Amino acid sequence: MFFIDFSDNQVSNMNSKLTQSQQRTICTQLGRFKLQLLYKASIHGFTGAAFHQRCDNRSPTVSVGYNNSGFVFGGYTKQPFSQSGQYVNDDQAFLFTFNGEKLIKYPVTSTAHAVKMIANSGPYFGEALVLVNASQAVVYSNPGNYYNFTPAQMHGNDLNLTECEVYQVEGKPWRTVIWESTKRTELIESIKSYKPTVSSVTQSRVLLIGPVGAGKSSLFNSVNSVFRGHVTSQAISGSSSTSLTTQFRSYSVKAGREGKPLPIILCDTMGLEESKGAGLDIDDLSSILKGHLPDCYQFNPSAPLHPEAHSYRTSPGLKDKIHCVVYVIDTCKVSIMPTGLEEKLDSIRRKVNLLGIPQLVLLTKVDEACPLVKEDVRNVYKSGYIKDVMQEISSRLGVPLSCVVPVRNYSEELELDMNCDILLLSAVIQMLRFVDNYFDELSDRMSNIQTKE
Repeated sequence: MFFIDFSDNQVSNMNSKLTQSQQRTICTQLGRFKLQLLYKASIHGFTGAAFHQRCDNRSPTVSVGYNNSGFVFGGYTKQPFSQSGQYVNDDQAFLFTFNGEKLIKYPVTSTAHAVKMIANSGPYFGEALVLVNASQAVVYSNPGNYYNFTPAQMHGNDLNLTECEVYQVEGKPWRTVIWESTKRTELIESIKSYKPTVSSVTQSRVLLIGPVGAGKSSLFNSVNSVFRGHVTSQAISGSSSTSLTTQFRSYSVKAGREGKPLPIILCDTMGLEESKGAGLDIDDLSSILKGHLPDCYQFNPSAPLHPEAHSYRTSPGLKDKIHCVVYVIDTCKVSIMPTGLEEKLDSIRRKVNLLGIPQLVLLTKVDEACPLVKEDVRNVYKSGYIKDVMQEISSRLGVPLSCVVPVRNYSEELELDMNCDILLLSAVIQMLRFVDNYFDELSDRMSNIQTKE
């Protein structure tokens, strides 16, 4: 299945110059099924400025040139365009031409020089092929170094362009989400009606852990906003180089302004910091997981709470313990995560594993990380970049990809957005499913002990 999607009114009246068969061939080659037309030179202009205005930060893309000799040719890159003046690495880039309805493909031979980001030109593939070269309706052609092709076969040695088009390539969503108000209502009702499987526990306790500024407090505020029906800011949140959360807080979400507390408590902690003696202390974390720390406990990074302290809860019940741990990570900072922070997270993960507590990763700020998602949050599971980041954090934290969930917190909005709500509510549902796993595992362990006795 495939179709062309015209992105705005300016191009909605224009037809693609690609035939239906050529469209099908390109989509089959890429394993994708949707092409969104971003740039059409005959409409927007045969200039580098027009190309970059419409195509920068978009990926993956297919660029297509046409000439009077009837040749249809171009290139594919998974890298987003920019005007940096630098080469970018792309091991999947290729040039192509059509021989009738058949596609002839020329893979990149020097991946480090796959695409060059030039301000005064259109799509610039290595030093081999440039469409709209130097803001002219012409092609620059120089095969050999980075791509190997025969000019006569590629474009018939006709270097004058009659048209140039650039398409964003979108794939089938790799996770299924129903973006409808009925789904939002269904998720809300499912959370409201949830009951822990252990009778002694009325509210499941979920601990939020993450680096300073990742959005832990904002996550609670956002979830709370969904159930309040408007954007709220109960937990202190914002931008700071050090943690704004200095106390251990247990936040109960209510269904409406005067509604009943929901069956989930989100526990907020001091942010993690790379350096030792700063941020959340690992010993304090153990006390939180086991239920020893009281609400509103004031963190002291240099001195964890001592078991003999007055406020220390010496005999916590199952209802006081943590039933699920959620790591809140800024999507924009995954690739630049400091080694010290990664080591702290690894240490925490091992400690949580020993206690048999399920772990989930929430990636925040997905809209800031990917222009496609910023344009429409419903693109989150179509974005190849977001999937790459999710796979990277899955590998770095040692959790399955199925345990990584993207969300978008409320930060600047005054009103709720249905699609953001659906992502947030879906994340809460995953938390509750993981809580069920905790109680199921606890029940199995108790049964095994009783059987042995």
